[in-house]
Amino acid sequence: MKVLVINAGSSSVKYHLYQMPRGDVLARGLVERIGEESSRLSHFFNGKTYTVPTKVEDVENAIELILQTLADGEVGVLRHISGINAVGHRVVHGGEEFTGSIIINERVIASIEKFADLAPLHNPPNLAGIRAAQRSLPNALQVACFDTAFHATIPKVAYMYALPYELYKKYGIRRYGFHGISHRYVARRAAAIMGRGKYKINAITCHLGNGCSITAVKNGRSIDTSMGLTPLEGVPMGTRSGDLDPAILFYLADKGYSAEDLKNLCNTKSGLLGISGVSNDVRNLEELAAKGHARAKLAIDVFCYRIKKYIGAYAAVLDTVDAVVFTGGIGENAVFLREQICDAATQIGVRLDYTANESAIAKEAEINTKDSQVKVFVIPTNEQAAIANDTYELARGRTFIPCALL
Repeated sequence: MKVLVINAGSSSVKYHLYQMPRGDVLARGLVERIGEESSRLSHFFNGKTYTVPTKVEDVENAIELILQTLADGEVGVLRHISGINAVGHRVVHGGEEFTGSIIINERVIASIEKFADLAPLHNPPNLAGIRAAQRSLPNALQVACFDTAFHATIPKVAYMYALPYELYKKYGIRRYGFHGISHRYVARRAAAIMGRGKYKINAITCHLGNGCSITAVKNGRSIDTSMGLTPLEGVPMGTRSGDLDPAILFYLADKGYSAEDLKNLCNTKSGLLGISGVSNDVRNLEELAAKGHARAKLAIDVFCYRIKKYIGAYAAVLDTVDAVVFTGGIGENAVFLREQICDAATQIGVRLDYTANESAIAKEAEINTKDSQVKVFVIPTNEQAAIANDTYELARGRTFIPCALL
């Protein structure tokens, strides 16, 4: 069975074509800078790379280009796009309605559209990708895999905000959490490395990239996570503020900031970029900090400090911690940041092997010392493989896979 995995964003669409159930990647690629004059397709197949600059107007146009490339006589891996049996779509927000991956129908589409209010930057392009794939591949099974689904097991005491209860009942205001596909994948992988069943592990999983979230995993299930109603809450991120005193926004509103100004401030001008004033890229900040740039160093220190606080809080929630896992672009590559975070987590039993940490760049590795009470892993996330597996399982006959079975 051939399964196409689509991750459609507002400015890019990533894709992977899998041969299931073996899980072989037949081709993968990226359409980036959608809507710009400099948009392009990068396509990887059979050990080769095919890159072409081409004007891509929108997500639908990107999906058409991807399918055309996959069946191209020279660079494609399919005779015809009808060879695609199923399509798995990453969808960011599923609210309380979706607690697992599900076959897409009109009801599912309506709900994804409804939750666009909670993820305005993500659900609309996710939905555009679904509709484009439905039009181009009418005979392929379409599956939605939700970033929020893994967090459906979070108890009410952890997901409720201390706001008037009617706001939860009327508008669904609560903690949902994100990056769930990634957190699920690395938690399951950590359990496997340790020779345990997927429900036999307590872990703190740290997805650190331009967007960051920390999750407490107890007996293989999410019980708390740092992102909330939206992906803005939690630790500071590339351009997002993370946790802050909400009265700051009221104060700035009194100073003349509009609601749109405040939204842009918190989402696009804050985090590492806001503190440093120069970059949201950890690599740039490390280089600048080494040269004496005080605010670049401060941005890194604040970032690591907040992550340390979440690790400590989740250690208290879990009682016993078997593993701390780093994943995401920063988590998998930023050796110095992992060291700084782990050196501050000795109180929960973490002991870092500095040599192992130095060599663990973008590869799976155990980076703790032999006498460490807590395992520390670097595990490259593989959300697309998790989506392909869910899609394959649904194509085999199920209509819904609850998160408890994922």
